[in-house]
Amino acid sequence: MHVPHLPRARSLRALFSALCSVALGAGLLAGAGTATATTPAQTPATQAAAGSKVVGYFTEWGTYDRKYYVKNVETSGSAAELTHINYAFGNVTGGKCAMGDAYAATDRAYTAAESVDGTADTWDQPLRGNFNQLLKLKQKHPDLKILWSFGGWTWSGGFTEAAKDPAAFAQSCYDLVENSKWADVFDGIDIDWEYPNSCGLSCDESGREAFPKLMGALRAKFGQDYLVTAAITADATAGGKIDAADYAGAAQYVDWYNPMTYDFFGAWDTTGPTAPHSPLTSYSGIPKADYHSSATIAKLKGLGVPASKLLLGIGFYGRGWTGVTQSEPGGTATGPAKGTYENGIEDYKVLKQSCPATGTVAGTAYAKCGSDWWSYDTPQTIATKMSYKNEQGLGGTFFWELSGDTGDGELIKAID
Repeated sequence: MHVPHLPRARSLRALFSALCSVALGAGLLAGAGTATATTPAQTPATQAAAGSKVVGYFTEWGTYDRKYYVKNVETSGSAAELTHINYAFGNVTGGKCAMGDAYAATDRAYTAAESVDGTADTWDQPLRGNFNQLLKLKQKHPDLKILWSFGGWTWSGGFTEAAKDPAAFAQSCYDLVENSKWADVFDGIDIDWEYPNSCGLSCDESGREAFPKLMGALRAKFGQDYLVTAAITADATAGGKIDAADYAGAAQYVDWYNPMTYDFFGAWDTTGPTAPHSPLTSYSGIPKADYHSSATIAKLKGLGVPASKLLLGIGFYGRGWTGVTQSEPGGTATGPAKGTYENGIEDYKVLKQSCPATGTVAGTAYAKCGSDWWSYDTPQTIATKMSYKNEQGLGGTFFWELSGDTGDGELIKAID
């Protein structure tokens, strides 16, 4: 059975945004040059208060090997804890927002056992897939907001072309997010550009101003009644990735930032030294100065980004090495530890059983089992990070990603 559209207010919101865009466009035509007309982000009435946001990533590909469905967000108790879901990822190609996996998003038929409401999809319903399941989840949780995330590690190379014409990019994103087939699913857009004017999987040379221009164009197009957010680098080193782009200048256009305060260290350094991938603070022997969450937050706040627009990032997974003899951090290794889907990385729900934590360092946990060494967050270390989040007055917490948690939502409940 196709879930009916949500109340008509959503259509009025779209109309309001369209009228705002026309007004902004008129202002642009009246001015000189080609700069994009923009207005600072204001807080939508439905947005959670500063400090209480809990944003979880849901991966589009989870429907395959992981068999993690939208239903699992409900049955784990996570839906009741979340304020927002970031749906990952849409693609960025040809200077435009594009579908990632259309089959997973809109076509895959769910059985009654797999469906949020216990009702099986039919062959002739207009919308199936993850999007339809998300609509069903929103019916159960009317205050839950969903954003469509674009880019990510694999698809960030497309932002270079998008940055050449931010207004056209913003228009393409709006048209896709608000497509009439799924217009009631999304409440905003999240940009995961890894990384503007720097290198991730690929390298970008768009310049420091590319990011604020892009975010400004998105805010101008989507208007104030939609959420516009961004996942950003956590590299606080001098001359590092935060310095490469004008994140402070773009802050006026976003509702919040998700600084990715995880993956600081990992088995891409095959011989070590072993180090926690998401340290909250520095510690004696840390392999690289300012590679920790508190340095990230301090740097962004120092640049003028409001604390209320910064969320603390948590990883629902661990990173690990093998060939390790030393229990404490700083040991040598021979390569990445074996993981279920990718070597060097493993879900918390697996590590909790297979390699329980044996110690803590810098506000996070580590574990030595056999010759493997892992680091990850536990409910106890998350509690420490939540105290830090509150002390700093941050806007909330986000995490990558929902399927890494236990079946009863152990980690997300620790965030709450």
